[in-house]
Amino acid sequence: MLNHVPSRVTAEKGESMTDEIDFINPERASEITGLSVPALAQLRYKGNGPRFYKPTERTVRYRRGEVVAWLEASSRQQTGSLAR
Repeated sequence: MLNHVPSRVTAEKGESMTDEIDFINPERASEITGLSVPALAQLRYKGNGPRFYKPTERTVRYRRGEVVAWLEASSRQQTGSLAR
């Protein structure tokens, strides 16, 4: 079983690393999305939020790039219901 789960994987200076592998905790995901941590938990429960990872029973992590992509995918140009 995993004893230590890093909340963030970083590259050394000069190395290339995308945000795709930058793992963040729900608190940081909350800051990025503007949603509360409980709101993110509810989205996880309903299966409507950004993809998440559970390396242990009590640990939740997101990939920063996936959170941003999920947020960008929710953009709308009007407030009415979606076209059918």
